[in-house]
Order: sequence, then structure tokens, then C-alpha cells
Amino acid sequence: MNSDSTPASAPAPAPALDLEPAARRIAGLLGAIDDGRLGGPTPCPDYAVRELLAHLSGLAAAFRDAARKDLGASTAVSPDSALPVLDDDWREVLPRRLEEVAAAWRSADAWTGMTRAGGVELPGEVAGAVALNELVVHGWDLARSTGQPYGAGEAELRSCEALLAPADDDPDGGSLFGAPVPVPDGAPLLDRVIGLSGRRPDWQPDLRPGS
Repeated sequence: MNSDSTPASAPAPAPALDLEPAARRIAGLLGAIDDGRLGGPTPCPDYAVRELLAHLSGLAAAFRDAARKDLGASTAVSPDSALPVLDDDWREVLPRRLEEVAAAWRSADAWTGMTRAGGVELPGEVAGAVALNELVVHGWDLARSTGQPYGAGEAELRSCEALLAPADDDPDGGSLFGAPVPVPDGAPLLDRVIGLSGRRPDWQPDLRPGS
């Protein structure tokens, strides 16, 4: 290289977290969910399966746009502002949005600067970790609600564990989802994450008539 050559800029580092496996697992659960399951209970007290699916569709769109820094209506509204409504075309829309959110967070630029999700301004790297956590935990919710197996990779679960762990100065405080539920010593990492999210890892839907 001569003295007046301009060195090429270094490529942006690859994202530390990959949302595709978590998004793909959720998509893989959808085929087993017939209309008769939509009214079934979930670990989220205010949600039946249909509301959980609607929430997943909404959060996938919101975090897709947060990654793209496309800060419009999808990123401005808190998910707690109203009960989500499942669109009739969810079987086509939700898988597409899951693909889109995973693809959006494969861009290194998504993890830099500031963005917004749920009406909250936050750094891109934090938003990405929150997005992954939402997919992992709500993926478990959906699997458990519909009687399907569920697993997650260690890197995903370590990220969720770090995000959900109570602060040192507030060990009994709630996480993004609620107050942690204690789990036995030596419990699997997935169970520990689910407990930190305020859920019982042994939760099962009560399908008795009138329940």
C-alpha cells in the first residue's frame, strides 16, 4: 500500500446473538395448532392461545422494525396497552414476521445506536437481547400451552438468564415478565430461565371442563 492509499474500513462485527433458531422453533409449533386450541389457557394469565399468537405476531413486527430503526407505530405502543387481537390470516402472517425479525437482527447495524420497542427508547444491543428473550420465553409458553416439546440453545438461554436475573440490590424484584419463581438447585437451564420469567417450569394447561 502506498502512502496516499486509504485503507478499507473494517467490516462490522457479526451480531453476538442469533434470533433465527428461536424464531424457527416458534414457526415449527404453528402447524399443530388447530382452531380448537385457540381458546386454550397459557402460562400468561391474561392470554388464551389466540392472544399469545397475536402477541407473538405483534412483537415480531415491533422488533423487526426496531432492528431496522424504522420507528413508527409498531414500535411506539406498549404491549400492555390492550389485549392483542389475532388476525384471520395469522397462519400466513406470523411465519413471515418471524422470518423477518430473525433476518433484521442478523444485521450488525441493528445492534448499534439507539432504537425503540414497546414505546421505550433503548440501545440496539439491549433491544436485540430483549427480542431474543421474548421469542424464547413466549415460544416456551406456546409449546407448553399446545402440548408440544420445546428446547433452546445454551447461548440463547444464557442471554435470557442474564437479562432476567434480578438486580443485586433488588433480589426479590420482578423481571420483564414478573417476580421470579424459585426452581430446585440443579434445575436445567431452561427451567431456570422460565422461573426467572415468573413462570412455573412444571406448568401444564388445565383442560378440565369449566376450568
